[in-house]
Amino acid sequence: MMGAVVSLDGLLDQRRIWRGRQQAPPLGVQPTGHALLDAALPSGGWPPAALSEILLANDGSGELQLLWPSLARLTQAGERVVLVGAPFIPYPQAWLAAGVDMARLAVVQAQGSEGLWAAEQCLRSGSCGAVLCWPQGADDRALRRLQVAAETGETLGFALRPLQAAVNPSPAALRLTLEGNPPQLRVLKCRGGLAPTAPVALGSWS
Repeated sequence: MMGAVVSLDGLLDQRRIWRGRQQAPPLGVQPTGHALLDAALPSGGWPPAALSEILLANDGSGELQLLWPSLARLTQAGERVVLVGAPFIPYPQAWLAAGVDMARLAVVQAQGSEGLWAAEQCLRSGSCGAVLCWPQGADDRALRRLQVAAETGETLGFALRPLQAAVNPSPAALRLTLEGNPPQLRVLKCRGGLAPTAPVALGSWS
């Protein structure tokens, strides 16, 4: 029927269908703020418009030290950063000392399915520079929705999950583990290249 005819170019512009060939160039380098980690990742930083999964032995294993440089850069550039389902209330003095503009930081107190929904909506909206979430019991389908939402909204997504989830497959573009004392980071998976075999000590990042 003629009423069902739509513009192919319009669909492509809206990213509603797959072109069947190489993806468009990435939006730009999203540096982590840690020179050794940037050098180890194929994109030179966080994969843009994608979900990165950070697997933790325990909350407070160094994940904020890992992410603060990026969050500071984004908020200072006027981008909004959203925390969904964070296990602790952010301590303003520590975030300010890390260079984060607190006026650009939003905290959403939601857990379980509500937290996943909130994170997906924030990622998909295109109004955020980065969205951090702590999904509880998320399966592959839920993570895939977050990955697609990050692509749609062209947003940096971070899912912080227990280390035990490393045994399960994930659609995230990047998977890291963070554990030990002093903490060490290991890249399990990175889109666009081979994961480096050697871990990176947190104290060696610059």
